[in-house]
Parts: sequence; structure tokens; C-alpha cells
Amino acid sequence: MPENRTDELYRALQEKGYPDDFCREIAYKQMNTDYTATRMLGYLYRVSDPRPEDVVDEMLAILSDRNAIIQKKEMEHAQATMNRVYRDGLDNLD
Repeated sequence: MPENRTDELYRALQEKGYPDDFCREIAYKQMNTDYTATRMLGYLYRVSDPRPEDVVDEMLAILSDRNAIIQKKEMEHAQATMNRVYRDGLDNLD
């Protein structure tokens, strides 16, 4: 079975020598989407020996970016709905 990004992140963290609990928390609880895991993998491949604090800071920055993207998409959807209401009236909503 091919390895997914979360498993790849877990393995990359282990190879850097971090404790197993730390690796599991980051890979499987916090960065458990392809988007977040891929971003963290990019960081780990760019920075040779980051301190655990630096890894956590990067994790928080990635999660913040992800949340901003989600919020932007939700706002775009709400705006599109409002535009339909103004254009077509309430009777034609999905």
C-alpha cells in the first residue's frame, strides 16, 4: 500500500530524531491532511535540524494559513449566495 502524506510526515519527523509522541501529535493529530502534511514536509526538507520549538512554530503557521484559506472560501460562498439572492430573489436559492 502506498504511503500517504501523513505517514511520510511521521517518518520524516522520526528520522529527524524527535520523540515518538511528538511525531504522532504533529503528523496524525495536527497535520493530518495532505495540504498541511505536504507543507510541513517542505519545511523539514528545507531546514536541516530544526528545534522542536521551530517545528511547532511552523506547524502553527501552516494551520493558521489553512484556516485563513477555509475562511476565505466560506466568505466567497456566502458572497456568491448573497449575489444570487439580490439577482434572483429568495425563491431561487439551492
